[in-house]
Parts: sequence; structure tokens; C-alpha cells
Amino acid sequence: MRVLAEPATEDLVRRGRVARAGWMLLGLVLVGIGLIGIFVPLLPTTDFMLLALPCFARSSPRLEAWLLNHPRFGPALQAWQRERAVPRRAKRMAWIGMALGYALFWLHVRPGWLLSIGVAAFMLFWATWIGRRPEPEAEG
Repeated sequence: MRVLAEPATEDLVRRGRVARAGWMLLGLVLVGIGLIGIFVPLLPTTDFMLLALPCFARSSPRLEAWLLNHPRFGPALQAWQRERAVPRRAKRMAWIGMALGYALFWLHVRPGWLLSIGVAAFMLFWATWIGRRPEPEAEG
């Protein structure tokens, strides 16, 4: 029977650095896409910041703290992290964005009735899911 040797400590440390670098790169890409979403209609900004948060938690506590304490994104991220809550204004904006997105889809693509109903059902499912999220306690 062959016994596998334990990986060298240096190799484990290097793998840890590579993993952290990968998580940080992914987090930075997600923040970048989120920042683009500020200027591009229908591209959700906060959603990408939410996705970046666990990446920074695995790679850089400093960047995680920066995101959580950001004056614009921090309160919504903290509410989600603490209570899985979505502020009322964010719910409204999500619903408006989905309705506008569906209208643009319908006007420009001119889908058949089956695709049209399928996309509407998909969006309605997520609109309902968002609506059922609690609101942050501080918001009341």
C-alpha cells in the first residue's frame, strides 16, 4: 500500500494565497460590474455588491468592511447580512426595473405568446420573492 506524502506547508500557504487572490479578483470584478450598473439602466448595482461581499469575506476583511460601511451600499448590505431583509425602496425599484425590463423585452423582441408568458412568469416569481422578504427592523 502506497502512502501519500503530506503537502509541504509552503505549498499549502501558496494555495491559500492563490485562493484569496482569486476571491479578491472575483469580488473586485463584481464591484466593478455593480459600479457600471449605476450608469446602465436595468443593471442591478446592489445585487453585485451583495455577491462581492462573501468574496471579500474570504479574501480581504478591509474590503469587506469598506463595502459594509459604504454610505450608499452599506445599509442595504448590512440589512441583508443581518436579517435577510430588503428595504421598501429597494423592493419598489426592483419591481419597477422588472416591469420596465419586461416592457422593453416585449417591445423590442416581439416574442411569441409562449416565451412572453414564460418570461412574465419568471419575473413574477422573483417579484413575489422580493416582495416577501422582510423589511429591515430599523426601517419599521
